Amino acid sequence: MDTWQRRTLGYVVGLTGIVLVFAVAYDYGMSVFENRPREFLHSLQVVVETFTTTGFGSDAPWESTGMRLLVITMDVVGVVLIFLALPVLLFPLFEEAMETRAPTTVEDGLSDHVVICHFTPRGETLVTELESWDVDYVVVEPDDDRADDLYDEGYRVVNADPQSVDGLERARLSAARALVADAADQVNTSIVLTAREVDESVHTVSVVEEPGRARYHDLAGADDVLSPRGLLGESLASKVTTGVSTTLGEDFEIGEDFDIAELPVHRGSELIGTTLAESGIREETGVNVIGAWFRGEFVSPPSPDAELDGSTVLLVSGTAAQLQALKQKTLSSVRGFRRGETIVVGHGEVGQSITADLEDAGVPYTVLDRTDKAGVDVVGDATEPDDLSAAGVADARTVILALSEDTDTEFATLVVRDLNPEVEVIARAEETENVTKMYRAGADYVLSLATVSGRMLASTILEDEDVISMDQQVEIVRTDAGRLAGTTLGQADVRSRTGCTVVAIERDGTVLTDLGPDVAVQRGDKLVIAGTDGDVNRFTERY
Repeated sequence: MDTWQRRTLGYVVGLTGIVLVFAVAYDYGMSVFENRPREFLHSLQVVVETFTTTGFGSDAPWESTGMRLLVITMDVVGVVLIFLALPVLLFPLFEEAMETRAPTTVEDGLSDHVVICHFTPRGETLVTELESWDVDYVVVEPDDDRADDLYDEGYRVVNADPQSVDGLERARLSAARALVADAADQVNTSIVLTAREVDESVHTVSVVEEPGRARYHDLAGADDVLSPRGLLGESLASKVTTGVSTTLGEDFEIGEDFDIAELPVHRGSELIGTTLAESGIREETGVNVIGAWFRGEFVSPPSPDAELDGSTVLLVSGTAAQLQALKQKTLSSVRGFRRGETIVVGHGEVGQSITADLEDAGVPYTVLDRTDKAGVDVVGDATEPDDLSAAGVADARTVILALSEDTDTEFATLVVRDLNPEVEVIARAEETENVTKMYRAGADYVLSLATVSGRMLASTILEDEDVISMDQQVEIVRTDAGRLAGTTLGQADVRSRTGCTVVAIERDGTVLTDLGPDVAVQRGDKLVIAGTDGDVNRFTERY
């Protein structure tokens, strides 16, 4: 019996007792004070009519003071008990009756779907990715209120326990293409063990929060164990060590000598302050600019008048030599590393991954953290100007904020920017929705843990899909020529009609990358296109 039921039962029992007491008192008063005896049932009726205000005063007027006081008391008590109880008891009943409840099982016939156990910000990213590829999913959420909220928001959800065989069976795990365990480490291993009990053959992916526990996820039977924080640290460090950043850790290779990559524009680069047209990127390096992120917002195709700054990240395609030439243009003209020039703020899992990569690249760094532990050079608070100054922010070229709380990162960005307006600020965001605020605070480059881990999951589950992303999905897709066969690229005008860019054509074992408007698409060609989820969907629908 839940709280509302217990409260209602207590109210009904108490109300019945009070009504009977007043009925006895009224019956006694009518006999003693009014000298008008009544049947007890009549007295009970008068009390009920008084409590509910439906009576017509059949026994009025009363002559005695005692009866008048009794009737006044009944009027007041009745109003309090009946009408003031409505919001507490009856309204919740009506709300519960009208409330939308999450289902406890999925519909029959659902198959080749992804079972997502627990719903996190990275799960939201994964769902968006799955929907863009028309892959069904179901979220298994054990918390009743959370499941109801997700259902109201339009997610396909099952209110069930993913650590139980019954819960996974209700999500039709045996018919699924994959299971994603995305909760605490111990819970994830339990989910994987349960999944193996339901279906040994299902592909299981487990997210590990602490890399040291990855072995136990393997022992539980997980096919893939992902550590998003480690990858996030590598991506942030690569902004300093190589100037190339892809959230999947590698460039997307199209041919033997043709790649697609993300190239952040560094502070101090010769490109800073120029427009895309003025930069001469195409003329001097030969790369094709597919799109660009400006303070976290992806634009494809970017305007020739778009100005490049320290927050710009270019999405480009070209040969290895062309990409290397452009990378040199995006780097700072001052490349010598001085001791303490790179400051890493926060030495948790992400921070440790960053420092490991900096160490491998031979880049000197200083670590600031609140806790005095191995690897920490300066103990202090990232939101305190004095502590940041002690770490050398005033003379730093780059500050990497690897804090777990987004509010701390936002504040620290403001402080760092105030102490050193010219420093390059690279930041980690826990939640994707906070990325824009960090750019507004003054960050030059921001990566969201939710985005990175969501893309990791998508790339692992959707093996035929290649994804490059920051805080918006950019997909690189191989697809048949379809209705484009027999037309030239100029006639098709794919970019203006869909937003996608045709970056290569695979034909008879060769890869064509020098694509002008006169290049004709032939039947049997494979097109390599790049675009956001929406762009790819428009391309698919049209061609």
